Amino acid sequence: MCGIVGILGAAATPETAVEMAQRLRHRGPDGDGLFHEPGIALAHRRLAILDLSDSGRQPMIEADHVLTYNGELYNHQALRARLPGPWRSTGDTEVLLRLLARDREAALEHLVGMFAFGLWDRRRRRLLLARDRLGIKPLYYRLLPDGIAFASELKALLVLGTPPIDRSAVRDFLLHGYVPAPKTIFRGIAKLPAGHWLDWEDGRVRIERWWSPRAEPGPHEAHEATESLDALLREVVPAHTLSDVPVGVFLSGGIDSALTAYYLDHPHTFTLAFERRGRSEAGDARRVAAHLGTRHTETTAHAADFAAALDAMPAIFDEPFGDSAAWSNYLVAQFARREVTVALSGEGGDEIFCGYPRYWSHVGERSNPLNRALARALPPLSRWGQSMQRRATTGLPAFAAALGGATPVQIESLLAPEWREPDYDYLWFYRQFWRPDLAPLARLRWLDLHTDLPEGLLTKVDRTSMAHSLEVRPPLLDHRLVEFMLGVDPALLVDIPHRQGKRLVRALMEPRLPPGHLDRPKSGFGLPVRGWIREHRELLKQAVDRLIERGVLRRPVPAEFRRAWYLLVLDRWFSAFA
Repeated sequence: MCGIVGILGAAATPETAVEMAQRLRHRGPDGDGLFHEPGIALAHRRLAILDLSDSGRQPMIEADHVLTYNGELYNHQALRARLPGPWRSTGDTEVLLRLLARDREAALEHLVGMFAFGLWDRRRRRLLLARDRLGIKPLYYRLLPDGIAFASELKALLVLGTPPIDRSAVRDFLLHGYVPAPKTIFRGIAKLPAGHWLDWEDGRVRIERWWSPRAEPGPHEAHEATESLDALLREVVPAHTLSDVPVGVFLSGGIDSALTAYYLDHPHTFTLAFERRGRSEAGDARRVAAHLGTRHTETTAHAADFAAALDAMPAIFDEPFGDSAAWSNYLVAQFARREVTVALSGEGGDEIFCGYPRYWSHVGERSNPLNRALARALPPLSRWGQSMQRRATTGLPAFAAALGGATPVQIESLLAPEWREPDYDYLWFYRQFWRPDLAPLARLRWLDLHTDLPEGLLTKVDRTSMAHSLEVRPPLLDHRLVEFMLGVDPALLVDIPHRQGKRLVRALMEPRLPPGHLDRPKSGFGLPVRGWIREHRELLKQAVDRLIERGVLRRPVPAEFRRAWYLLVLDRWFSAFA
């Protein structure tokens, strides 16, 4: 796991590339590397995971090809066996370089893992950028007058100057809680979407999707599906421990992290506790750890950490990011990094196993004349106003309301005229992945996998863990497991009458976990933000006042506003970057 940067064109000096890479030092504290020749400079910050010797250093060069790479390939040994030697290293970088040199983008379908990379063809003067299937690893790029620059994080590209703010991205942030790809908060800097590659040659840019989930019809009988899932998990989860450094597991007390720990041999588990017992899963995690025989350690998040979270967020994400659980992820990563360099997590379990309440709550079926009238009449920022706005929609707007943050009505009510746009399509990002041909459950899972998962959940995990030079791997998002689960009969996944999800994985894990563990309510590593905001109303007022002074907002905001945290984050981001 590393930080990568590259720049083509007149600005491609060694000094610029090194400065860009230095901003990513937290992603790779174990070493650095530089390749440059006229018109091209690639740099690398290394977090040594496989082949800790100098043989694994990057950028790696072989004949006409140079690679700067961030990620892990769990099948690199199998790929190595099919490629000619001799070999200079034992890690995955050299395997990836040879495979790409031979097959270019056609090699991507053979990779099992998480990755983002830049491959430079010295003879053809051609650059290939690519990102893994589900967007576990990030990649940003910036087109230049005579070239292109790319990096693992936005902050590295700001070495080339800070572009104007994209005001439409602020609207998108308030809806989603993140800025969706390919946008960033800055005009002229873009994210390469998950599962895409970018080809640059002679100033011509081509971007294509190289992977989309393929779901072959799977088992229709519960026992057959459970056996197949068990066999796949026994293969996939241990494969993600491939490492030459210590590996641990984040254990939240939920089923997904418990499942991950179960399929490993007495792993080292880490849990974040909270001072407020009603929010803490530490006791449940402790019982699971004892039941599975893990080596278990935990730490406590204190209430005072909320203010620190707001101050830290801009530097971690470089653009507004509204998931308050980012801070708890940051804290548990900080804690785990004291003892391990790699940690496995249960991210993705809710998407593939169907764990979100929206999967069984009849989204879009509650609209009627009364709640539509109330949505128009109630104050848009009030608790009941927002509730009625969500109940008043059908189709894609209803699914978006179930996934998103502030509603379009609220955003229009909040923003100053200069930050609004007539007839703005707030649903443009979701609309790309809206599949009316699918059944409701399949439609919502498809939307989740392509939108909130890569742009929200996985962005959160990558930035908060790499801020501490910790590599986090989500084995439940191995594409083989994702595609298997998409093919399972939905009736085996969700019990709509009893309002319960994860039926298949519950059947698999119930006899393997402490009695009654699966009956506990879902919580995770989230923080009690709403209560904290109610206790610190003055901080919200001050943040909103500053946003009004900047001309971004046009009105005060009640403390009951459900997405008040977004406004606190936005204020801190403007203070840091604007």
